[in-house]
Amino acid sequence: MAALDAIDRNILRLLRLDARVSNASLASEVGLSPSACLRRIKLMEQAGVIRGYTALVDTSQAEAAIAVIINITLERQTEDHLDRFEAAVRKHPEIRECFLMTGGSDYLLRVEVATAGDFERIHKEILSALPGVLRIHSSFSIRNVLATRPKSMR
Repeated sequence: MAALDAIDRNILRLLRLDARVSNASLASEVGLSPSACLRRIKLMEQAGVIRGYTALVDTSQAEAAIAVIINITLERQTEDHLDRFEAAVRKHPEIRECFLMTGGSDYLLRVEVATAGDFERIHKEILSALPGVLRIHSSFSIRNVLATRPKSMR
């Protein structure tokens, strides 16, 4: 796929606000015909720019989930060590997000757990077993103050 243009970026911005927006509304908002808008969305999906769609869940009204933010420092920062670590992280659906970082740690991970016991299992069985890990620093969230949300929740 060619580089994203202003229309593609606008489509992405609007989908981030509300992925359930109708194609007709989205097309009207970005100034395209519905078929041209849908074609652009399909191209971005095929190219992996759009990797999927998800629901933002208010955990206070659904399942109890505690976000745990984990800073990981690796023994070495060589390309091989980074690649092995990232490949291992991708195998564990418990790890919701993983960011390569600058600063004091190499990676920032986010997991969600119902209890401290759940986190203990993830720490023992997954985090401690990831290749090349030198240090693990975990912080439990108290509550989510801001998350990306649809327009209707603003």
